[in-house]
Amino acid sequence: MAQPNSDIKYLTPIAVDTKRKKYCRFKKSGIKYIDYKDDTFLLKFVNEQGKLLPRRLTGTSNKFQKKVAQAVKRARHLALMPYVGDLLK
Repeated sequence: MAQPNSDIKYLTPIAVDTKRKKYCRFKKSGIKYIDYKDDTFLLKFVNEQGKLLPRRLTGTSNKFQKKVAQAVKRARHLALMPYVGDLLK
């Protein structure tokens, strides 16, 4: 049985989850308008299959997540971004 008072030594330090505070990059940068023609910027909010990343992963606020979704939809409609991609990034 294990000794309750024994010193346990690890080879590597224990990974302690230090969660960083999520922030909305649009509020921090002061961006008011999300341009649907800037497809390289919009690719940051889309995963490899072409799906929109959720707010809980990107950290954007609800107001700007809706604007990002609308900009991605417009870019897809004008064929600036694909609807589906095998390896988009």
